[in-house]
Amino acid sequence: MVDSSGHRGDLSALPLLEGLATTRTIRRYHDEPIPDDDLSAILWHATRAPSGSNRQPFRFVVLRDGVRATEAKALLGESFRRGWQAKRDADGYVGAVEADVDSPKARTAATMQYYVDHIEHVPVVVLACLVRYRPPSPSEGASVYPACQNLLLAARALGYGGALTMWHQMVESELRELLGIPHEVVLSACITLGRPVGRHGPVRRRPVNELVYEDRWDVPAAWVHDPVGTAHTRWK
Repeated sequence: MVDSSGHRGDLSALPLLEGLATTRTIRRYHDEPIPDDDLSAILWHATRAPSGSNRQPFRFVVLRDGVRATEAKALLGESFRRGWQAKRDADGYVGAVEADVDSPKARTAATMQYYVDHIEHVPVVVLACLVRYRPPSPSEGASVYPACQNLLLAARALGYGGALTMWHQMVESELRELLGIPHEVVLSACITLGRPVGRHGPVRRRPVNELVYEDRWDVPAAWVHDPVGTAHTRWK
């Protein structure tokens, strides 16, 4: 079973609804590798996700410690650090840190900086891909992102954590050449995985009655409510 520290165990030990409510984005990992059996289970559950016409157009390129994986992680490190620098400067993280180092936004900034500084040491990086079978469409993500969420939930159930990002895009052409990814394949997401430094726990989100409407736009559904004790995010 999964104990309080988040170590792996029987997949059946974590109730589904608890997993949905407590699967945080994890950006700090121990250096230890993910065993083959655990990684296999995570990817197997990812491939159980639904897709249009059950075509299963998703594919996963797994990067661990091989020669190409090491080169790819180096490329990703460069891309992630550039991406974070742009977001940090554009979204006011520098000012938040200067104003109050203990604020939620400042803590997020510290976590993000650690994350991008250690990408090369992340135990597993998964490139989630989509094999196009028709022209590009705004709806095509519906056939790959459910599999990404399954992957993150399976990792959670086994005591691991992950983060889904798009910061691979600045080095996408280099990754394609290095890893032999065909031009018709979309690099839909980059997911990092490892055993968390820290632990999962209840996620903070906006109150559900701000997010669910009934009958028309912007009319809150009277019957929807947060469970007692739900913590809400303090900044948007």
